[in-house]
Amino acid sequence: MARKTAARWTENDVPSREGRTAVVTGANSGLGLQTARVLAARGAHVILAVRDLDKGRQAVAGIADRVPGARLSLQRLDLASLESVRTAAAELRAAHPKIDLLINNAGVMYTPRQKTQDGFDMQFGVNHLGHFALTGLLLGALLPVPGSRVVTVSSFGHRIQADIHFDDLQFDRSYNRVAAYGQAKLANLMFTYELQRRLAPHGTTIAAAAHPGAAATELQQNLPRPLRKAADLMLPLVTQDAAMGALPTLRAATDPDVTGGQYYGPSGMGGTRGYPKAVASSAKSHDTAMQQRLWAVSEQLTDVTFPV
Repeated sequence: MARKTAARWTENDVPSREGRTAVVTGANSGLGLQTARVLAARGAHVILAVRDLDKGRQAVAGIADRVPGARLSLQRLDLASLESVRTAAAELRAAHPKIDLLINNAGVMYTPRQKTQDGFDMQFGVNHLGHFALTGLLLGALLPVPGSRVVTVSSFGHRIQADIHFDDLQFDRSYNRVAAYGQAKLANLMFTYELQRRLAPHGTTIAAAAHPGAAATELQQNLPRPLRKAADLMLPLVTQDAAMGALPTLRAATDPDVTGGQYYGPSGMGGTRGYPKAVASSAKSHDTAMQQRLWAVSEQLTDVTFPV
């Protein structure tokens, strides 16, 4: 398949993934489901890493109906529990000693004040720390594989009330669901950029990030009431469906021209919708000192160190 760099990059431009193994977190619905479907259609063995196995089985059946012969597996993974993350990583490593692609897609958005099983703020714990730990525990299976990738899904939210609150990472003193989401999504990008810096000397694996724009998914269910009313009026005008929202992730994960440390998002309407292209992230996300401090804190909180 010829490379395509024009603006209208679609799922038809995903090259063959025959013989490759991909792990997609949160793959039972929304962006993750669409990502898993396309990768399976291109021949990859796709492992759907999900919290709810019943919903996971429904997702597998739905993909299999659309993609006859799809190679699909299920892995239980609860990113709100480091014990579950460790168990899932061990099972994945045992079943798949070599992994070509890890897509850190699962996430929660604007949840009320909640804590993970380990006492972390739910948004920071699931969106960042859970994926940080999973990546560190699986990276040994990616490093030997030339062309392997780690793709982490961030959001517009990394620009909205977003900072890394090192003095109160878990929002114990005062909880603001928008700021908590902004912190988690900013952390996703800082993690990606620092991971790419650490991976570069190895020459086999790259890290990239993506955001879906304004995609119509289940994440909107936790919008604060005033925002929900506005969203009911505005979202139909600016959102795109999950299949379109998954394209930036798919491009970051499969386009041969991705070099690592890049961020992909929709190209139209202020980044809310459209076909995927490389886009810019906030200046704060590129603060190297903050990236390295966040990395060190994340290692301490998860007790996971990376082989890079």
